[in-house]
This record gives sequence, C-alpha cells and structure tokens, in this order.
Amino acid sequence: MAAAVSDWSTLWDARPGWLNTASYGLPPRLAYTALDTVLDQWRHGSSDWAPWDESVTRSRTLFARLIGAQPADITVSSSASHIISAIATALPDGATVLVPDIEFTSNVFPWAVAARVRTAPADRLAEHITPGTTAVAFSLVQSATGQVTDPAPIVEAARARGCLVIADASQACGWLPFTVQGLDAVVCAAYKWLMAPRGAAFGYLSPLLRERMRPLAANWYGAAERDSGYYGMPLRLADDARAFDLSPAWFSYVGAAPALEVLLTLGVAAVGEHNLALANRLRTELGRPPSDSPILSLDADPARLAAAGIRAAVRAGRARLSFHAYNTHADVERVLEALR
Repeated sequence: MAAAVSDWSTLWDARPGWLNTASYGLPPRLAYTALDTVLDQWRHGSSDWAPWDESVTRSRTLFARLIGAQPADITVSSSASHIISAIATALPDGATVLVPDIEFTSNVFPWAVAARVRTAPADRLAEHITPGTTAVAFSLVQSATGQVTDPAPIVEAARARGCLVIADASQACGWLPFTVQGLDAVVCAAYKWLMAPRGAAFGYLSPLLRERMRPLAANWYGAAERDSGYYGMPLRLADDARAFDLSPAWFSYVGAAPALEVLLTLGVAAVGEHNLALANRLRTELGRPPSDSPILSLDADPARLAAAGIRAAVRAGRARLSFHAYNTHADVERVLEALR
C-alpha cells in the first residue's frame, strides 16, 4: 500500500530546501541503501556481478511500465544523448530535423551532427512540420522554463508528412503521466525525476524505427544470448531494442530499480498532483497564475535563495525551482520567506 502523501517525505532523507530536481533527483532511502550495499560488495569482492545485472532487467521492465511500453522495446544506456545519437543513424542523407528554438543541447547536438536542423517555437512545432521535415524532436517538458508540450498535435502533423517523432522525457518521466502512443522514440536520463544515480538512461524505440537504425555502439551486452556473446564472430545481436544497449553502469541501475519501484508504488499521477500543488501554491503566493509544471523560473537573486538554505539552479538568467515527491509546504514557506 502506498504511503499517505503526508508521509511521503519520510521515504527520503532530503534536507529541507532541495528545489533542484530538474538538475538531479534525490534517491529514496531504499535506493540509497541498495546502492550502499552493492558498493560494499564491490569493495570487498564479496559478490559476483550477476545480481547487480539483475537490476538492469528490473529497471528496464519498470521503465516500460512507467510509459506504457513493452520491455522488448526499451534500450538502456548511460545518457540520453547517446540514445539520441543512435536514433540519428535512422536518418537518410540530407535529412532535416525540426527542434524547438529553446531546447537542451543533448537533444540538439546529436541531430546537428547527423542532419540539417531547423528551429521553431515549442508551442508551434506542429505548424512548422513541412514535406521536407524528416524528424521532429522536442522535450515533453522544457528544462529551463518548465513549459509542457502536448505531443498530440505534433504527432498528427508528423504522421501527415511521414516524419519521425522523438520526445525527450528527461524532465517529464516521474511526474507527468504519458504513454508512447504515436511516438517513434522516447529518451530519458534517469537521474532527474526518476531519482536514479547518474549513469542510467532509458529509450523507447519503436519496432519500425529500429529497422532503420544501426547499432554503432554494438557490444557484448546487446548479444542475443549474452553467455555466448563474449568472444568473436559471428555478429549475433538481439532482435529487439536490446541490440542498441550500451554496456550498463551496474551501480547506477542498482539504484534505479528501487527508485522506480517507489515511484510506481506512489503513482506517477499522484506524484504529479503533489508536485503541481506545491509549485502552484508558490505561484499563487507570488501573484502568478497557476501552471501545469512543477518547474518554475523566477527573477530572484540566487544568492538570497542560497542564504535561506534553498538549493536551486540558474537557467537562462533566472532562478529555476522544481518540486518533487520529497518536497513539502515547508519548502514553499522557505522560498516565500527568502523572497520577502
């Protein structure tokens, strides 16, 4: 049974004032304990690596459940940009990729290396998809401003033009319920709202997209049968998304699996409601209208926030605050007191 919302913060060891999940999330105590145990095993050589690797399989299955996909369509990596670079191999010569005019570089640079890049405002991407557009890539939630992008009109316009649709969900997975329906790919760095150690990342790759991709980072972990994939030819990669796996950083997934389990137990929709309630209370107190994002940017002195014990980020010249499951109304009060 999920803990009552009033008890959520007891699942973490978060110090008051952490409002920077958009930079990195804090691990649930279960995740930190699991990682600490495995690090001790590594230190003493008291365990084989196989139990650590089971965490990768668990994490893949849990992430698939989170976004309404099948585990066979999920690839694992260490960064979102690596997965996007692999997806870029599906582009033909002379391809054009449409991206928002404000977009994190991990969802821009891989496309710029492989194709011509055009930009448009995030809320007008659909109308800028033309017959010459090969793919459109965007973030479901923009990292600097928290702007949420509805994928439905983009998917509709893209299908009419026959182009690919790739969504970066690094700032969405963990609080924003969505599914992969209509999307060719979804990538997610897991160290933010999924609260995993940095070094774990997931990607949904549709079967039709995989047919166009090349596994340029092919390795032993993507073998159809790993026990027979340690040495030599012939090439024998898995026939599903595992063919695009990067050999995993085991410890990152040891922390990822229990973090995902906690998140799914609480419920992504419930977490999203909790996060929005806190962020919108702050907006209301500051005389701003409510929004659909737990990320907000303020014209506030970062030093003043830091002096009040608020750990936030600065993006695009503004203080960026972000609320997650371990935050409480006391964090809102702390911000208000600092701004007063």
